[in-house]
Amino acid sequence: MDDAKTRILDASLPHVTFDGWSQATFEGAIEDSGVDPALARSLFPRGALDLAIAFHKRGDAQMVARLKAENLLLMRFRDRIAAGVRFRLEAVAEHKEAVRRGTALFALPMNAGDGAKLVWGTADAIWTALGDQSKDHNWYTKRATLSAVYGSTVLFWLGDESEDHAATWEFLDRRIDNVMQFEKVKAQVNANPVASKLMAGPNWLLSQIKAPGSGFDADLPGHTKSK
Repeated sequence: MDDAKTRILDASLPHVTFDGWSQATFEGAIEDSGVDPALARSLFPRGALDLAIAFHKRGDAQMVARLKAENLLLMRFRDRIAAGVRFRLEAVAEHKEAVRRGTALFALPMNAGDGAKLVWGTADAIWTALGDQSKDHNWYTKRATLSAVYGSTVLFWLGDESEDHAATWEFLDRRIDNVMQFEKVKAQVNANPVASKLMAGPNWLLSQIKAPGSGFDADLPGHTKSK
């Protein structure tokens, strides 16, 4: 099954450049891959949409493999996060048009939910690969923040024509610096006796949010409800 899925996905990429993630691409990929059409449709029941999702998840898997293979221990943690985003984009650099077409596909209202889950999944994969063990609201805020950083960086990258995407990596560094500044200010507020009292209510509410598997019954991306 995995071999058939890989063959169909590989065969789809030349078609995506011209036809996007469309039914024409799906049919062309089936024909070019030599996979039985009935099997292909069982593997990708929603056709091109499921192909686009598989393409995104392949990029995530390649990024995680590289994060685990690279020695990042000497890096500051913010640089490890930046490396994760960079590795993710470099994994699909040869298929930039496929990413562009996928961005358009997941911007459609009927596909927006799938797109949001994919971006959240990428952020979660980066944090998990880097050994994140946060709980409560920090589990969600880290992934939500990185999702925003990743999404904006992808859009910048798609329009970047600088050599080796140097402008994109500068943009990414600025976005992460902005996040780090926010975290610094938040820590200062919590350390201030007066400000911390003002934040007592919001902080208590956020403290009730649990990471997956810790008992909080939330319907959020990547979360399995407890029983």
